[in-house]
Amino acid sequence: MATKATPEGVDTPTLGQRWYVLIIMMLVYTISIADRYVLSTLLGPISKEFGLSDTETAWLGIPLALFYVVMGIPLSWLCDRSNRTRLLAASVAIWSFMTAVTGYTKGYFDLLLARVGVGIGEAGGTPACNAIIADYFPADRRSMAMTVFALGAPLGAWLGSDIAGYVSTLHGWRAAFLVLGVPGIILALIILVTIKEPVRGRLDAVTEEKAPTVVETIKFLWSQKSAVHALWASGLSAFWGWGLMWFTPLFLQRTYGMNEGEAGGLLGWIYMFGGIGASLLTAWVVARPAYTDPRKIARLLAVVTGLATIPSFLAYYTHDLGMAKLMWWLFIPAIYFYIGPAFALCQNLSSPRMRAMTVAISLLIANVLNLIVAPWIVGSLSDYFAAGGPADAASLRLAQLVLAPTGLWAAFHYWRAEKYIVEDQKRAIGYV
Repeated sequence: MATKATPEGVDTPTLGQRWYVLIIMMLVYTISIADRYVLSTLLGPISKEFGLSDTETAWLGIPLALFYVVMGIPLSWLCDRSNRTRLLAASVAIWSFMTAVTGYTKGYFDLLLARVGVGIGEAGGTPACNAIIADYFPADRRSMAMTVFALGAPLGAWLGSDIAGYVSTLHGWRAAFLVLGVPGIILALIILVTIKEPVRGRLDAVTEEKAPTVVETIKFLWSQKSAVHALWASGLSAFWGWGLMWFTPLFLQRTYGMNEGEAGGLLGWIYMFGGIGASLLTAWVVARPAYTDPRKIARLLAVVTGLATIPSFLAYYTHDLGMAKLMWWLFIPAIYFYIGPAFALCQNLSSPRMRAMTVAISLLIANVLNLIVAPWIVGSLSDYFAAGGPADAASLRLAQLVLAPTGLWAAFHYWRAEKYIVEDQKRAIGYV
């Protein structure tokens, strides 16, 4: 590790440069999330056309997640050693093209193969975005910057729910994939032309002569107790929150007789206003001088996640649509509240040349849990609770209720991270 350098001794980006790059990175994240949510929104018409059980429907998310995980480590290794902006542009172009291709699929296995392409492309996106942002914002502003970046999650969810559902209702589910695929190709060109590769670690007090290997990165993170808890906490937050939301559009269609446009519209407004409101509130809170102390950020995440677990259960327990809406308005914002601060914790608990790999490990945990394990658990339980018949509203409700309490598990790990986080951050980047 390292030689010492002072953050003040390097060429720092201007305010305009910082915010331009941050907004572009946020748009990348927006498109990435939209490309995931569109499939969840359209589970109803897709499963109906292909005659799928809930277990088979859950498998639709696995190709993206599996190849996201498989390609995430090698692409992040490359990201820590090569030009990140070019890698990012290529990744965005690939996954956007494959999203559009999904609209031309003619069968279940064609659709699975198209989602493989989306997963390969998306694997290079978020790690590169995180690593680039960390070289435009110093440690005490990364929580704020990553929270602005995380605005892409509710915006993407709105696009993938409300807009995709609306397009599907008018023109069929295939058209929705085409509408969401083309803008990403344009964004890839903008990244390639307008964003220069920043100097790695230029805003940190610890520098490294070469990038650590994957094994060295894992050993370092394992030695950081707070990093282990933060990685598990963010992964379990995704497992709990986004795992529940995977089947929620189908739950609305079965339980309350909605079509995909109506279900997407109901959830889209909550994603748009509740999610963005939560993200902006998070950005404002963590920008306060008191929240330069990372212990307070870990504590805040523990409290918010723990409290939000209650409405996440009640939303699926109640049979009243009005009550369910209220519970979703309380629960859904919480699954966006954690994203920015959790990313920032991981950034500040890893050294500059292992950031992309650290984010990849974080996303590996999160995506295995929320895109593979959670849908498989809910889909399998729904088929099981249907007792040999076709899965219905009642069986899906019971399956969702099994998953809902896991928010408390995530809250526990945020709480444990607080104990070790100050010394671990000093060790990683040289200061708190």
